[in-house]
Amino acid sequence: MPDVAVVGFAQAPNVRSTPGTTNGVEMLVPIFAEVFERTGLSKEDIGFWCSGSSDYLAGRAFSFIAAVDAIGAFPPIHESHVEMDAAWALYEAWLKIRMGEVETALVYGFGKSSAGQLRRVLALQMDPYVVAPLWPDSVSVAGIQARLGLESGLWSEKDLAEVAARSRADAAGNPAAQISGTVEVADLLDTPYFADPLRAHDIAPITDGAAVLVLASAERAADLVDSPAVITGIEHRVDSPALGVRDLTKSPSTAAAGRALDLDGVEVAELHAPFTHQELILREALGLGDQVRINPSGGVLTGNPMFSAGLARIGEAANRVLDGSARKTLAHATSGPVLQQNLVATLEVLS
Repeated sequence: MPDVAVVGFAQAPNVRSTPGTTNGVEMLVPIFAEVFERTGLSKEDIGFWCSGSSDYLAGRAFSFIAAVDAIGAFPPIHESHVEMDAAWALYEAWLKIRMGEVETALVYGFGKSSAGQLRRVLALQMDPYVVAPLWPDSVSVAGIQARLGLESGLWSEKDLAEVAARSRADAAGNPAAQISGTVEVADLLDTPYFADPLRAHDIAPITDGAAVLVLASAERAADLVDSPAVITGIEHRVDSPALGVRDLTKSPSTAAAGRALDLDGVEVAELHAPFTHQELILREALGLGDQVRINPSGGVLTGNPMFSAGLARIGEAANRVLDGSARKTLAHATSGPVLQQNLVATLEVLS
């Protein structure tokens, strides 16, 4: 089966709110044009299109069909969709190329989180019989997770603040970031709690945004860019949705996905951690030491567009290979409450 490589990535600015519709068209049209310009491809060159979004978040049925307006009505396309983060749409597109059905694919994700009350929307992904009726919002559940780690001595509030400070400093070099800048750890610790023990800096901001990524078979990729980012491994696993049957201070599904891959030599890791303590959980699960640079883009703590943030982690990791600043990178995406579902991929220089 042919190897698959990332040859192009673009993302819309991560912003608190956008004036456009919830189908993402206004965000997608400019970034489609951006990746086509970078790769020299056109719409006619794409063999398969796959998207990730949520009709429930958009507040309209078949919003992903409306988003196809960003592609255009002609010529006809081969298109699919997943109702979750577009990192899983990338997995579907990766399989299409691996099976030899197409040579190229374009993956995109979009989400307008500002259209509703995100904390309440995400509460409805819980068990619909015994948990969701209690309306445990996503931030409060993450607060429980953080408290368990604090009380067991796995991390301190200072550790969490250090993650936030580093993320914001790194985001200063990311033009798409929603939040960036230098801040002192002590100043962060002086701020009030938002959902004890979490402060505002511990929580990824509500974000509207979109991302697009172009895949190609390794043979085709070599003709498109100088240094394609080959996906040398990709795995995804899932933990129980029942919060009471798993240790929330660990991520077994991330660890299992990581064990299925060769992580030796990873230089950069882009981790999809919507809360500061979750970065610490993911680093432990993947065995990432101090030699691995974590989230040089700033990560989702500086901009967390629903349903495209995970895809953007893969794009950011790929960019490090594409621009020659790293030879091997890791990308991680998550979906569901408190790290329930996790996808891990490794990307390397084409040999």
